[in-house]
Amino acid sequence: MSDHAPAPPVLALRGLRKQFGQKVAVDALSLDVPAGSMLGLLGPNGAGKTTTLAMTTGLLRPDAGTAWVLGADVWQDPAAAKARMGVLPDGIRMLDRLTGAELLRYTGLLRGMPEAEVVSRSGELLDALGLTEARDTLVVDYSAGMKKKIGLACALIHAPRLLILDEPLEAVDPVSGQTIRQILRSFVDGGGTVVLSSHVMELVESLCDRVAIVAEGRLLAHGALDEVRAGLTLQERFLTLVGAHDLGTETLAWLRSS
Repeated sequence: MSDHAPAPPVLALRGLRKQFGQKVAVDALSLDVPAGSMLGLLGPNGAGKTTTLAMTTGLLRPDAGTAWVLGADVWQDPAAAKARMGVLPDGIRMLDRLTGAELLRYTGLLRGMPEAEVVSRSGELLDALGLTEARDTLVVDYSAGMKKKIGLACALIHAPRLLILDEPLEAVDPVSGQTIRQILRSFVDGGGTVVLSSHVMELVESLCDRVAIVAEGRLLAHGALDEVRAGLTLQERFLTLVGAHDLGTETLAWLRSS
């Protein structure tokens, strides 16, 4: 028997709950994410994924429960918790009247980094993400995919231990998508931990080693990828858990050729 206790999780969610009016968006959700893993958070639209990540990162106060990042309580010690993570939210407007280089510099300085280090890392990130030519272009003029990439660069610049990414590959072209995948794999290989939400089963199945499936604000399954799949494809397992909607043979019959 090993004398070593298991390492504490990098991210620990305990009893997270959020209600909007009569709608319970997240219902007593608890989850551990171990170090050096990449967890894919899956769920249908309205399942509570974005709400969960917003509470995890300090963007939305939970009605109950809390989140710990490397032992720091996100709501009791937000400065310590946020210093340890990089976040790519979905649908939150950036400071898009800055150029790409200016946005990275602003983000790095806001993180308390020395300016020389900010400049050095900014150049490396812009190069790695194929944004060097757009470094002096205003972010408002970036494509949707370029905005995802500069957002990822901002999340990475302070070398966090945990990355939390909401739909990181949405609107990203295949070449940029492959670049982002390589960066995330390299980040995990170097001891980092990633939590990403996605609608794309293929992305999660090919990239993540752990999966959590949520529906109606509840955690339905979580664990290692093969455990959750239980001998099925991830798509099949997901549909089994959340319930596939059968249209029936007569639905939209008028669309068929006569």
